[in-house]
Amino acid sequence: MAARRTGRSGAGVTADTGERTAGRGTREGALFALLAGVWLLVAALAARQALAVLRLPPERRLTDLFAWLGERGTLSEPGPLYADGGQGAFTGTPLAGLVLRPLAGAGAQGIGVVWTGLTLLLVAALGVLAVRALPDGPAHGADTGPAGAAGVAGRAAAWRRPLLAVPVALALLLVSLPVRNTFTLGQTSIIPVLLALGGFLAARRAPRAAGAAAGLAAALQPPLLLFAGVLWLTGRRPAAAGAAVTAAAATALAWAALPADSWAYWVHHVAGVGLGGASDGLANQSLHGLLLRLGLSGPPETAVWAVLAAAVAALGLRRAASYARDGQWLLAAAVTGCAAVAVSPVAWQHQQLWVLLAVVGRVGRRRGDRWVWPVAVVLVMTLDAAVLVPDIGWLAPLGENAPLLAALLAACALPFVSRSSPLWSRPEPSGPFSRPNLMLELLLIRVGYFAYSWVRALAAGGRESAEAHGRQMLALERPLGLDVEHGLNQIVAGTAWLTDTMNFYYGAFHFLVPIVLLAWLYLSRPAAYRWARTSLCLATLLGLVGFWLYPLAPPRLMPGLGYVDTAHGPQNFDDPDFGVLTGVSNQYAAMPSLHVGWSLWAAVVVVRLTPRLVPRMLAAAYPLLTTVVVMGTANHYLLDAVGGAVVVAAGFAAARLWWRRHGADAPAVLPAQRTPDGARPGSPRVAARGGAPGAPPGTPGGRGVVDAGTAGEAACAPR
Repeated sequence: MAARRTGRSGAGVTADTGERTAGRGTREGALFALLAGVWLLVAALAARQALAVLRLPPERRLTDLFAWLGERGTLSEPGPLYADGGQGAFTGTPLAGLVLRPLAGAGAQGIGVVWTGLTLLLVAALGVLAVRALPDGPAHGADTGPAGAAGVAGRAAAWRRPLLAVPVALALLLVSLPVRNTFTLGQTSIIPVLLALGGFLAARRAPRAAGAAAGLAAALQPPLLLFAGVLWLTGRRPAAAGAAVTAAAATALAWAALPADSWAYWVHHVAGVGLGGASDGLANQSLHGLLLRLGLSGPPETAVWAVLAAAVAALGLRRAASYARDGQWLLAAAVTGCAAVAVSPVAWQHQQLWVLLAVVGRVGRRRGDRWVWPVAVVLVMTLDAAVLVPDIGWLAPLGENAPLLAALLAACALPFVSRSSPLWSRPEPSGPFSRPNLMLELLLIRVGYFAYSWVRALAAGGRESAEAHGRQMLALERPLGLDVEHGLNQIVAGTAWLTDTMNFYYGAFHFLVPIVLLAWLYLSRPAAYRWARTSLCLATLLGLVGFWLYPLAPPRLMPGLGYVDTAHGPQNFDDPDFGVLTGVSNQYAAMPSLHVGWSLWAAVVVVRLTPRLVPRMLAAAYPLLTTVVVMGTANHYLLDAVGGAVVVAAGFAAARLWWRRHGADAPAVLPAQRTPDGARPGSPRVAARGGAPGAPPGTPGGRGVVDAGTAGEAACAPR
């Protein structure tokens, strides 16, 4: 018997081992497939960036580079470097002019190709160097031990991480605004970043070479002398001294070779102020530029800037030194670079690469909170100000100064998690029943809406095909007796109060109702918020597919059929752009009707989440009334409303599948939603049993019967 049991046990172990091996093989295959896809994306981005530059007309290609090195460029003529401080003038230090001058007069096409290729190599080197500087793991704890399963997992992660991290880093660099600006202008700003970062990271192993590299970076970009300070604070004093000496020696060499230009740069232009553009322009993302934009000028502005710059530099160096001692060397370098961006007299877009490197910092206690900072940094460094914030007057400065604000947050404010903290590798969970991070939600909603508007505006199809599809709609509706749009539109157009009421309804409720409903769910029922938000996003994405595949002229844009556009008046059909309306949105995005779709989404959410009869009746009437309004104002056909209902149903179905995959049902806060003994989630009785104290009604949380998992699923499952 014992032998048989042993045999069965051995067979079971063998089977388990085989299953684990098979599972490991599947995971390795998926990893390599993912790697191949990411590397292909990097190759495509690199090729696109190079072609985007080289295909530009000569007058728009590598504009700064050719303004310096062209046949009549600043560096190709014997005159002064800084005679003209405006656009196209040389903006580098005298040392940079001394180094670049031998390249002056080279063939424009040849130097353009070579310069673009070298810039790609520099971007690749920066990405690899940044990944190599990432910390291995927590400063203390069992996870870093060499023995046992943890050690094996650690070694596996050690070789997997660079394989995936390098292409991801390269992709982020290639799509970032600083790198794209560097390619377009032909700037040299990646070289100081590489020198400063490389010198900072090599300070322990090769202090002399590290000091020379950091000092040369400071001689090319003076604010980077802050790296000498952080090297000193972290105990790398030979490297710090070497950096200061190298920077002084290189500057002195340039002064001896170009005394007049050195005087103009360091004294007249005060380390570059006024070179390459107006210092108060939005392109200058430094404290100096911000103060000028706020209206300060002259000695008061200089005094305020000096005080602020000194405070930012001191705080930034102190924080960078603490992160370096914690083993987060890349974050320490990024914090130092962000401080340099902020205190610099001028910080143009191609000099803001340090802000992107600060993406490695970990902020927040919960797992969901960890995404806020990297998402914000990536958005700020890849998108224009108009995308980041809505077109609202008082919000405009946030978008216009987003890079500077991100640099100040990284240098002075954000409490990045220490490697010695247990939160480093084990943040608190944020499961499907927790409240999402509000800032992350706002960022994603804003960018998602911008993407929605952009895709909708670019949807294919012109007037001819859109009107043909409109005739198809009417041909489908007539045999079924569904072509009620014209008669309803005539009634509305002939009744003043109906026209005004429906026009107001059409313009206001479409956005107001979803925003209010989502805000209420976020504050009171976070689990339901996640489900509702996901279903709405999926339905909207499906709507975009409809806009793209089936451009449709709404009734108001169908010529000769007698429809009246109650909101905008008669359209000029001889103008293919239909006047100013097409500049606002794509006028042929009628199928499906997201006005009806979003109203149906709101109705489903309300009916599912409230037991009260009156709200349910109002919710049920809302999509019906919206359907009447969109037809009465001649904005949609009845079949468009059907299309809106279809995409919303598909969105709810996809959201339900997602929740089921994560081990929970779609949340429903109905009156029957109670814990097994009849208590409502969040009630004092639940809190006394170990539930989440203070949790809002209908929100599972904490421990006990309403915890996430099987108990949470039971609490949230519809009865």
